[in-house]
Amino acid sequence: MTIKSKNGEYTIEKLEYKNIVDVEKLHTAVYSKITGQGFFAKKYDTGFTPVKYIGFIAYNVDKLPVAFYGVIPCFIKLEDKNILSAQSADTMTHPNHRHKGLFIELALLTYGLCRDRGIHLIFGFPNQNSLHAFIKNLGWEKTGELDYFVIQTGISTWRRIINKIPILKNINKSFKQTLLKKYALPKQGIDNSAITDGYAGIYRDLHYLKYKTYTDTHVLKIGPSIVWVKLDNEMLIGDITLDASDFEELIYHLKKLACKLGIKKISFHTSKGTTLHSLFAGHFAASPSFAVIFLNFEDIPIEKIKFTSADIDTF
Repeated sequence: MTIKSKNGEYTIEKLEYKNIVDVEKLHTAVYSKITGQGFFAKKYDTGFTPVKYIGFIAYNVDKLPVAFYGVIPCFIKLEDKNILSAQSADTMTHPNHRHKGLFIELALLTYGLCRDRGIHLIFGFPNQNSLHAFIKNLGWEKTGELDYFVIQTGISTWRRIINKIPILKNINKSFKQTLLKKYALPKQGIDNSAITDGYAGIYRDLHYLKYKTYTDTHVLKIGPSIVWVKLDNEMLIGDITLDASDFEELIYHLKKLACKLGIKKISFHTSKGTTLHSLFAGHFAASPSFAVIFLNFEDIPIEKIKFTSADIDTF
């Protein structure tokens, strides 16, 4: 599927496996970062749903990719129904081709494709730079914000130094891998705590969790609790399975583990009203995080849908 842009300057193609390498090229040009080979191919291969590769790429006259908009389908579990939905994911335009209307045009094409493929609802977590455009120009509805919790680990200075010295950093990497094995479970993710609370949320069955392995995460057993985390410069908690009475013990041991891993802070994003939000808010200050927005093609009660960090496409 190839069409001309409204201004006639660009050609636009539907995202497919055969052209997804162009998304990688554009990402490198826009952000000066190289993703792992095949990252976007895995991210947009949502074959666990009826549809995959949902998005559009714009090309200039030299057939170079200059803009992209894509969504990633999933199921939202609402009571006893699984609703085919999608998360608004990557939006990018090359700096030399901005202010040409490509973001809006690719977005509208993508939403039309979503309707055609039976997607009933799109949700997203835009940054402040794009929030206005989603609401004013594309008709999205903002329902609130995720709250963000940060726990400082109190890591010692010498561990921070180790992480900056190449030789010691490599030795420390081996140590970290050995340490994580003591806690790691042979799982690819955990159930959605928001659904356990009785809310609607992303349905994380085995097929979805296998799909989510396009990023590197860990499922850890900390005492009686199970935590899904992503480790980078911080320990980002995706979700937690626990008894509320074990919360303080869990945080204590997570801080100890983070210190041993050389990590300065632990963070977590979640919707208000959930059990995990209440537990974190009872011990740590909350800050506003990502806006939560919806494009509702049907009369779906979006106020019932809750999210955690694990539901954001970058987790």
